[in-house]
Amino acid sequence: MSSSVAQNKSHWSTINEAGTLFGLRLLMLLYRFFGRRLFSVLLFPVALYFVVSRPNSRRASIGFLRTHYQFFPEQWSVKPGYWQVVKHFHQFAEAILDKLLAWSADMSINEFDVKNSEAVDALMSSKRGRLIIGTHLGNLEYCRGFIQRYEGKAINVLLYDKHAENFVSMMQRINPHSRLNILQVDELDVATLLRLKDRIDRGEWVFIAGDRTPLAGAKRTVNVSFLARQAPLPIGPYVLAKALACPVNLMFSYRYNTSKGSKIYFEMVNFSDKVELSRHQRQTDLQYYAQKFATELESQCAKAPYQWFNFYDFWATQSIFVTQDAVDSNPKSL
Repeated sequence: MSSSVAQNKSHWSTINEAGTLFGLRLLMLLYRFFGRRLFSVLLFPVALYFVVSRPNSRRASIGFLRTHYQFFPEQWSVKPGYWQVVKHFHQFAEAILDKLLAWSADMSINEFDVKNSEAVDALMSSKRGRLIIGTHLGNLEYCRGFIQRYEGKAINVLLYDKHAENFVSMMQRINPHSRLNILQVDELDVATLLRLKDRIDRGEWVFIAGDRTPLAGAKRTVNVSFLARQAPLPIGPYVLAKALACPVNLMFSYRYNTSKGSKIYFEMVNFSDKVELSRHQRQTDLQYYAQKFATELESQCAKAPYQWFNFYDFWATQSIFVTQDAVDSNPKSL
């Protein structure tokens, strides 16, 4: 871990993983025994426990919910308080179960509400490799439940393994032959870039999160406007897109309630056919792409505030832009 992260206790990577391997197995057992409805009720005391025992996450939750309230007041009947924080944690606990169910192939395609399904079908059927930028709004693993009907489509997920070791272990035990491949990397070095480029050339997809600052900290971010506040977002996805020379899409997938029950919203957004970074206007270009991502994420957050699973101070750190020469001399910093 970089020294900048070690010194920044608000960075997401310093937060201990919630849930032991035993706890994850217990979740699955309770679900199998009681079913989804009673299981959901049983999760409320668990959510309350984490609200009480995780003060930093609790503050991050109420900070985000109230920021959302100020930006989208029409979405709220009351100003968010600690009951809304409990609901926020409760939906996170539900999402942990959904992660495991997605890997055990129990998710039905009927659970999905797919926006522009014909366009999604065309993307899924395409043999061209592409970079997918996702978020921690909702659940990445929902995509596995969705793509299981598309034979031969492989997705490679770049994951910081120390932060989610138990999740990775549990999901790989559930389905070791999944076409959703977890690539556990701390940093992107030249060898990793070549490996990813090879997979792109084979028509596979590479997934990277666009809403968390890298281990290098603020030095590899740019500031964007998000919910009317300045927030640092990583430049890594756009530098990676430039290196891979492939089309880029955004993916959003999260649960929301309808009059007929809970559904999983799924949308693929065209982001760029080819990311271009000018050497003389590199900072401007990176700022443009990061803000474009932030604006789309903002519009999605309007629909599902309780599906925001970044339980740290999202707006805490200001960026320090790094030059092209610095990146060229240290590719691991992406």
